[in-house]
Amino acid sequence: MDPVLEQALSRALERLEAWLPPLEPPVDFRVTPAAVWRSGPLGGHLAPRGAVDVIRLDDLLGIERQKERVLANTQQFIAGLPANNVLLWGARGTGKSSLVHGILNTYAERGLRLVEVDRVALTSLPEIVARLAPEPWRFILFCDDLSFEADDPSYKALKSVLEGSVFTTSENIVVYATSNRRHLLPEFQAENLETRHTPDGEIHPGETTEEKVSLSDRFGLWVSFQPMPQEPYLAVAAHWVSVLSERYGSALPFDEAARAEALRWALARGSRSGRTANHFARHWVGSRLLATRTD
Repeated sequence: MDPVLEQALSRALERLEAWLPPLEPPVDFRVTPAAVWRSGPLGGHLAPRGAVDVIRLDDLLGIERQKERVLANTQQFIAGLPANNVLLWGARGTGKSSLVHGILNTYAERGLRLVEVDRVALTSLPEIVARLAPEPWRFILFCDDLSFEADDPSYKALKSVLEGSVFTTSENIVVYATSNRRHLLPEFQAENLETRHTPDGEIHPGETTEEKVSLSDRFGLWVSFQPMPQEPYLAVAAHWVSVLSERYGSALPFDEAARAEALRWALARGSRSGRTANHFARHWVGSRLLATRTD
């Protein structure tokens, strides 16, 4: 090669390398229980997720039925037995994401790992699976707060891999997704007009409805979450008051004053849920402990 041309190419490569992002080291899943997929201009990469929520399954009160169903599926998966992809759907703040984190914390020592995938990165699922399939760990691909707009094409990428050729050869991977929408897509009243009624009384939904249902239908296990009745909400609030006050070396009681304030807190938020109860407990414990320090 011409020396002048070789030098020019070398300088061009040096300039290009200066603009390229540095190569990320591979995630060591021996010491990293959770990772996140980050997309980039030259492809994506796995990165350690950082601190994982320390929530325990025992902290998740009022959702015993949901815990039982998801735990059973996860235990099958960890044991190398058939298991389903899971859609956890329902009211906000009811423990959907916390349940997945609690399961990871419970079974990480038995080889369970989690990779969080954002909605915009769903088209990278085949690449993610190709990287994880040879690993000796059992992976939950976690799509948190998943929903799509009516004209969002990325949901088709998820639909194609949930029951496509990608996962049939990747028995160490399942998908767990959370959503406030049962069918992951907005549903409109006008779509009911597409429904057909046959002379013998059968009901056939329109094509738009069928398309929307077809995505959620590919999750083998649906687990629903509802807002809490008053007494379970107060039980969760009492639990978090106890946990948080003990964490700071105190033992605050959940007395009548705390009970009344917890109800007012839920009324102001318009929601009775585990998240609301936890937020109340942080307010109540923090304000009471601060008052003792300033007296």
